[in-house]
Amino acid sequence: MTEKQRITADDLYRIISVEDPRISPDGRWIAYVQTAPDRMENGYKRNIWLVSTSGGDPLQLTRSGKDTQPRWSPDSKTLAFTSTRDEKPQIYLLRMTEPGGEARALTALPNGAKDPAWSPDGTKIAFLAPMNADERGREDRREEDPKPVDKLDAKQRKERRDQDEAKRFDPRIAQRLPYRTGTSYLSDRFAQIYVMPVAEGLDKDAARPRRLTDVDADHNPPQWTPDGEYLFTARMSDPKGDEPWRWSSLYSIRVSDGASEKLTDESYSSFSPLPSPDGQWVAFGRIPRERLSERIVRLAVMPVGGGEIRDLNLAFDRDLADIKWTPDAGGLLFGGQSEGTVEIYHVRLEDGEVEKVVAGNMYIEQFDVQAEAGIAFSASTPVNPSELYWQASSVDHAVQMTRVNEKLLETVIMQETHEFRWKSPSGVEIQGWYLLPVGYEEGKSYPLAFHIHGGPHVMWGPAMKSMWHEWQFHAARGYVVFYSNPRGAGGYGEAFQMALHGNWGGVAYDDLMAGVDALLKKGFVDPARMAVTGGSYGGYMAAWITAHTDRFCCASAQRGVYNLLGFSGTTDIPSFIPTEFGIEPWEDPMQLWQHSPLAHAHRIKTPLLIIHSENDYRVPVSEGEQLFTYVRRSGGTVKLVRFPREGHELTRTGEPEHRTSHLLHITEWFDTYCGVQPAQP
Repeated sequence: MTEKQRITADDLYRIISVEDPRISPDGRWIAYVQTAPDRMENGYKRNIWLVSTSGGDPLQLTRSGKDTQPRWSPDSKTLAFTSTRDEKPQIYLLRMTEPGGEARALTALPNGAKDPAWSPDGTKIAFLAPMNADERGREDRREEDPKPVDKLDAKQRKERRDQDEAKRFDPRIAQRLPYRTGTSYLSDRFAQIYVMPVAEGLDKDAARPRRLTDVDADHNPPQWTPDGEYLFTARMSDPKGDEPWRWSSLYSIRVSDGASEKLTDESYSSFSPLPSPDGQWVAFGRIPRERLSERIVRLAVMPVGGGEIRDLNLAFDRDLADIKWTPDAGGLLFGGQSEGTVEIYHVRLEDGEVEKVVAGNMYIEQFDVQAEAGIAFSASTPVNPSELYWQASSVDHAVQMTRVNEKLLETVIMQETHEFRWKSPSGVEIQGWYLLPVGYEEGKSYPLAFHIHGGPHVMWGPAMKSMWHEWQFHAARGYVVFYSNPRGAGGYGEAFQMALHGNWGGVAYDDLMAGVDALLKKGFVDPARMAVTGGSYGGYMAAWITAHTDRFCCASAQRGVYNLLGFSGTTDIPSFIPTEFGIEPWEDPMQLWQHSPLAHAHRIKTPLLIIHSENDYRVPVSEGEQLFTYVRRSGGTVKLVRFPREGHELTRTGEPEHRTSHLLHITEWFDTYCGVQPAQP
């Protein structure tokens, strides 16, 4: 075998992700999405793969590089999926009984379609498609453009449509909040629910998609009731209001005529409804509107027709992710965040008793369950960034079904993760982890790369996929890597998560610096060569720490919030800071200013690298610009790196070239000030 090498920044291109596993109703197959970076296109290829639940080599089903959301028909004979192979996303059908057959486009909506959901009898598919009020009016009046006479006519029409579309937003007019998010401005189109038959050979009227909603609000992906008579969804209850996620309510929609009924009130934000297999209940997530951003998500259930709502995970006191009903409707499976791991738990509907059903030191992203067969899930581990796993109903342990990252792992050195805990000055126990550098020798001391998570209510752990490569790369570069979950993080209960209220910097600073001191006592970190970095809230803390101590020889603040006073007027989550601090900016501006790193930036003399994305509408680039200017004008050592086209998700889903560049900028900054000479391969 070839001798293993230290992992490099370019190894990012070799990391493959497994996503969205779906078990066929007959329990024989798992369809899933495989995502891989594409160096030539500086993007990502996404294709649908298939593996038998009994094992064997996976099979590639699609090859366009633009395919997602596999969904099985009830008879397991057809797979619906979403593809952008023809620019806009559309829903396609692939017959699984015809090996090698071509996928058929089911939809051809002008603005695209996504989130397919099969009706229980397999004759129809519900889905989402964005439409504005004028387009919905034309649709209702059955107004259609004549078909192009030839390719040239089609080309000219497309160019005209594109030009007209651009003119519609020149100038842009904002009347609601937010008016931009992600990396783009919001339009006047909202995701509506449609239903259409899947049979071929129908006449034009019978084959036409039928829209069930007509509201200027985005709907959650539709979910069928077992009898096929209703769809459940969630949307903003007041379409004219701001910040839809704060005002989301559940609705049932009658398929026959589109009549809708609101099922929840505004005391909670409710979302992601899921009817039970027996048609008696609907499960959903909900969060109290009071201090919404600091709360754990409640796993709630209520009768399908409305009525008393029960929260099933309050005693468990942990946040939840994906949910699925058990086949007998006697309980629910959910992904639960707890102390650095995400595992799968079962909660009984009868009494709320919770037990773990899929365990391991892993971070489970998505899962699916089949009545008799078992559970399929995608997960990362401390030594593998992503694979597909299967736990059959007859056993109590999972087996790995894919080897998508095997070639990478066979050739690079992986460092083991070590857990340890300490007490903060407040007396609260904090959990953290460290990796020793490649080539570690006992008795020697090494530079430290201290990472701080964002959120501030994110939970990190040793299997965190989004950080797996970066942590291993820093260890390969010769650093002790350290990260933790200070107060405010998810995974330790709601009180722990709410402990930052009104004091982001002070509370977390005590926890984090106590962790650094506890690590130093182990004797392998050089206290004169410590670097600190973090993104988003982690960027806030990197700036806050360097403004309040000179113990670090260098720092990198990434996409951080530095001016709490102005942030609420520029972000796509304008009520976030008022929720976290309990005041609006105009009520006590000095309080928010004193809790802003920018107010203390003139004291930063630690060499600081600031990284920001130019299209970041969660934390706008003006935050990085202000911090750069304040540190520079007050005599500090500072550099600003701006990434065009990127948003807040730069390090997770940004262009691969930008992700590797980002990693190298940070590491080279650390190397310069920590005096590290990178080991030669």
